[in-house]
Amino acid sequence: MFASLLLFTALIIHPSAQTVSPWAYVDRRAADVCLTPYVAADSAAAPAVIVCPGGSYCWLDVKGEGIEVAQWLQSHGVSAFLLQYRTAGFGAYFTRYRYVARGNRHPDMICDLQRAIRLLRENPGDYGINPDKLGVMGFSAGGHLVMTSGCYYGTDFTDLPDGPAKVSLRPDFIVPVYPVVTMHRPYVHKRSRRGLLGEWGKCSRGLREKMSLEDNVPDDCPPVFLINCEDDPVVDWHNSVLLDSALTVHGIEHRYIRYKEGKHGFGMSDIYGSQESRQWKYAFLDWLDEIGMK
Repeated sequence: MFASLLLFTALIIHPSAQTVSPWAYVDRRAADVCLTPYVAADSAAAPAVIVCPGGSYCWLDVKGEGIEVAQWLQSHGVSAFLLQYRTAGFGAYFTRYRYVARGNRHPDMICDLQRAIRLLRENPGDYGINPDKLGVMGFSAGGHLVMTSGCYYGTDFTDLPDGPAKVSLRPDFIVPVYPVVTMHRPYVHKRSRRGLLGEWGKCSRGLREKMSLEDNVPDDCPPVFLINCEDDPVVDWHNSVLLDSALTVHGIEHRYIRYKEGKHGFGMSDIYGSQESRQWKYAFLDWLDEIGMK
């Protein structure tokens, strides 16, 4: 496991000369946040997706749930923007220093994602994208993050010295893949809760309720494409069931696919997961057509 964590660390790099810092000249605390474009050939007509890797809000699987995802989307006519957002980090994972120092924690992560949405919507010509076809896709903890952007788009976490956003922070569609959803027992993924909320925050009933997304779906939530596997050994599959039920109750347009096998962390891989679960990416492209995004 620890070898895998070290590999993830090595992969947290700027994989393209085009990489930009969404917080340049605005917030030094977020200097390491970066956004890397993988723009499709016909970008003006193509949908665009901000990709948020998973990693329990402690690190990022930049390769398997980031670079490979963005490259696959680009090759299939979808512009992708890989977001390396703030996480608690390995120091917070191995120690409890956030009892005495702030470190990275909520709302830093959603702030970074909203900043990326804002950057792309305020400057669509720089990337040749249609700002009205901008969605978000996230894996595991990244799935929680992208769903948070749909639940709380009305709260501008980016309102810093350069002023509030002048564009909508509401994604046009949301794709949570084997996502963390709840902060409550019995289905909570404890490591993600601790990574997101911090040592004190995870003990706060108010924060746990706010970040349990099944209880905070708005009536105008964007369309959602949700997938997971029943044999997931990392994030209990009932997380997605909770979200599916909440979306249904609120009448939100969505598609939920639950596979029997596939486990966790397969991303866009043609090797990992199961033959069944590896079909999700093609089902996603079909769904984009169904909701008028292609």
